[in-house]
Amino acid sequence: MIRHLVLFKLNEGIAKDDPRVLAAHEAFVGLDRKVPELLEWQHGFNFSPRDIAHDYALSSLFADEAGLEAYATHPDHVAAGALWRAISTLSVVDFVV
Repeated sequence: MIRHLVLFKLNEGIAKDDPRVLAAHEAFVGLDRKVPELLEWQHGFNFSPRDIAHDYALSSLFADEAGLEAYATHPDHVAAGALWRAISTLSVVDFVV
């Protein structure tokens, strides 16, 4: 199994209630119903006030690297990723569980 984690830090001057952020969040809603390789799918806004905290995170699970690759190239994921890259910096970790 492969755990895929992504942390998002909004770019300077972009707030959580910015319409672009809300659109990016909405692009993730229901993605697990569109990508059959997704075994688990959680995402949401951070509520921690700490300076080192990121603003948004997602956690997903795949059976194997082939499933992760199918997700990475799925058109709905690609579209959502483009929205997030326009407004934030990302940190990604993929590891075996």
